[in-house]
Formats: sequence, structure tokens, C-alpha cells
Amino acid sequence: MSLDVLTRKSLSLFDAVGGWRTVAEGVASRVVFLLAYLLTGRVWTSALIAVGGVAVLAAARAWTDRRYWPAAIGLAIVGGSALLAGSTGQAINFYLPAVLVQAVQGAVFLLSMVVRWPMVGVAVAAVRRDRSWRHDPAQRRRYQWCTAVFVVKCTIATAVQLPLYLAGQTTALGIAATLLGGAPAAGACIYLCWRILRERPAIDPAPRTCTDVSSGDSPGPG
Repeated sequence: MSLDVLTRKSLSLFDAVGGWRTVAEGVASRVVFLLAYLLTGRVWTSALIAVGGVAVLAAARAWTDRRYWPAAIGLAIVGGSALLAGSTGQAINFYLPAVLVQAVQGAVFLLSMVVRWPMVGVAVAAVRRDRSWRHDPAQRRRYQWCTAVFVVKCTIATAVQLPLYLAGQTTALGIAATLLGGAPAAGACIYLCWRILRERPAIDPAPRTCTDVSSGDSPGPG
């Protein structure tokens, strides 16, 4: 069974964010832009190529899945990145939204842990339409750990990407944004969350009662 199918059945987390296609579109835009820029050296040309590639993926998603909002949102994000890079004439600004998104996501996930409404639990509950986890301390604790996984990921991504952006390292930032904000990091987080959520606390055996003892468990008179 693939990780995507396993995740949808046991975790349902990717349903809340659009599935692997959302991740693939983000990765594709960053890779395509970087390759186009390295080959052409032109910011606007590279930006338009990246937008065109994601537009094709978004149209395919909308046609096959009939899910228009995830496709539109993904295309809008890439379009904003392309506009920012093209209008400033700085290729590195194509990756600025990715840097900001990681920082904001990390802060939101951390805040959700502080107020004891972990984002992973909220996302899974929204998909399953079930808030019973709020009354289950063990399950709420597991969602806290899952959310902490994403906090760590966002913290690492921000700590790596922000210095690269400030130093103007376009190629290095493009690679970092693809790895830390794309499929490799997302896949690792989803796998760790699945491992955390699939575990169930051990159930203690039922306590022995006086009835059990009197029914023959204790030795009779010698």
C-alpha cells in the first residue's frame, strides 16, 4: 500500500491540504523556475515558464478531481511568487514567499500547541468531521506530538532558508526550498505523524474482583 493511500485511510491529513498534488505543484514551480533561470538568466521568462508549468498541473487536477480551490490556491501562490520576482528583477524573490510561509506556519503550529488546539488534530477533525479527540487526553497528546513535528520542520526550514535569502544565494535557496518545503520534508513529516497516530495506549487487564476470587480462583480448604 502506498504512503498516500495509507495516510488517507489512517491519518486523513493530506485531504486537508490537497494531497500529494499540492506538494508536487509547489516542488515543480521551484524546480522549473530554477532550471529556467540557470538556462536563460532572465527572471520574467523563468517566472512565466514556472507559472505555465503549474497552470498545466492545476488544470489537470481540476479536470480529474473536480477540486478547484486547491488548484486555484496553488496557482495563485506561484503566480504571486512569479510577480514578485519579475517586478523586482531579482530571481531570489521567487522564493521569498516560501521562506515567509515556513516562518508563519511554524509560528501558527507552535501557537496551536500552546493553546492546546494542535493544528494536526484540527485538520484531521475537519476531514473526519469528528471532534471526539478533544475529550481524549491520549489522542490529544499524540496530536500535540504530530504538530511538534511540523514545528521542528518549519524551524529548520526557516533557519536554513532565511540566511540564504539574505545572502542572495538563489541556487542554494532554490534547492533548500525544494527539499525543506517540498516533498522530501512533507513526506518525512507525514510518515512520522502516521507512526505517532497509529500507536494505541496499552489497555490494562480488568481488575480482579471478589466474585472472581470466590468463583474458584482461591484454593479450597486443605
